[in-house]
Amino acid sequence: MTMILPYYAAGLFMEEGRPLPVHSPHDGRMVGQTWQASPEVLEHCIQAALQVRDLLASAPLHTRSLWLARIAEGLKARREEIASTIALESGKPLRYALGEADRSAQTFRVAAEEALRQPGEYLPLDWTPAGEGREAWVRWFPAGLIAGISPFNFPVNLVSHKIAPALAAGCPILLKPSSSTPLSALLLASIIHDAGLPAGAVSILPLRREDGDLMVTDPRFALLSFTGSPEVGWAMKARAGKKKVVLELGGNAGVILAKSADLSLALPRCLSGAFAYSGQVCIHTQRIFVHRSLFPEFTSRFCAAASALKTGDPLDPATEFAGLIDEANALRVEAWVQEALQEGARLLCGGGRQGSQVEPTVLTQTDDRMKVCALEVFGPVVTVEPFDEMTEAVARINSGRYGLQAGLFTDSATEMNLAFRQLEVGGVIINDVPTFRVDHMPYGGVKDSGQGREGVRDAMIEMMEKRVLVKPV
Repeated sequence: MTMILPYYAAGLFMEEGRPLPVHSPHDGRMVGQTWQASPEVLEHCIQAALQVRDLLASAPLHTRSLWLARIAEGLKARREEIASTIALESGKPLRYALGEADRSAQTFRVAAEEALRQPGEYLPLDWTPAGEGREAWVRWFPAGLIAGISPFNFPVNLVSHKIAPALAAGCPILLKPSSSTPLSALLLASIIHDAGLPAGAVSILPLRREDGDLMVTDPRFALLSFTGSPEVGWAMKARAGKKKVVLELGGNAGVILAKSADLSLALPRCLSGAFAYSGQVCIHTQRIFVHRSLFPEFTSRFCAAASALKTGDPLDPATEFAGLIDEANALRVEAWVQEALQEGARLLCGGGRQGSQVEPTVLTQTDDRMKVCALEVFGPVVTVEPFDEMTEAVARINSGRYGLQAGLFTDSATEMNLAFRQLEVGGVIINDVPTFRVDHMPYGGVKDSGQGREGVRDAMIEMMEKRVLVKPV
């Protein structure tokens, strides 16, 4: 049955504008329809958001927390509906879609807690004679209207990571979901509506790219929060004017298996990190560096497990591996693999493609300049290379343009501390893959992986402005 879902414009559900059909990446059938809002609707939502900006900023903390808790409960109550919608429109296997639905509820639960703990600081000023008799209080205040732009691969949780901290911080937000996967975000809109927020606090609008660009350039937005490709993100920052910009732009995450690594722990986690949702994850495990003493056993067992992943309909609970978001991306991934092979890489398993599905693929004897190493594959392709010294593996991870997260399997405190000091990334995960994330931790990268941090509390601080009050003691 095809879902017909209106978009959410400042408290109103609307079915006008250009029809936007949504198709399943798995079999191409139409699974739903919404509409792309016009520039006039966007302007209406901006005006409505500005009208409630002061109301949200002054809302009692317990009220903000209650709104967010209600949304969390709504997500929990509609878990299966949301997960099946994610699976239909994105091709994400149901087992992972259910996990995303659970994480989305958790994101709003965390925001409900953090709304009660607004950042603040007392600062004595009599450290110097000039400050004697004075003290300072530092508070963060809502920055204003937020523009959020989210990608297809986590169509509810990455939307949640923009809306939940905005509301916790006291900011209205307009969000543009991916045109490939707008349906689950619009289900979230119905839950948000039922939570009782003022009309205009949240709008979720599918938009044409040229209309969505108004969210980038319009000076009435105080902050732009974008998750997507580096090419698009940095171009947006260049056109964003004076507004604050938070960018989460992905990477080509590396994991290191030191000599002391426990393979029984590392193998299943590397498998999941590499091939969950066919590698369409910003912190997808793309490059694996294995101590030479472990390399033969690891590659043999890893490839056997990758080849045994169960493929099929994303709605089948048994399915572990499905296709990419569309055939164009599958063709791109296939071309990158073939280019690497022509340049001297060796194929250990996979490499085939049928329609939008690329087989789980493992390459070795790669060069850091190859696209499968240097760029973000965003597909089910992994390179595995041996190393002799820890510093060698660290240097290879640091050699590229990205720095989102990295993983290290070791039982050595020395190696753990070396990795934490020297890896040029936003997060180092010990005895797990870089794909690990929980929704209240600081999350973001360096270099071409972006700027600023997500994770509810960190995103709240990005969406606020610091103000200091100096007064007599």
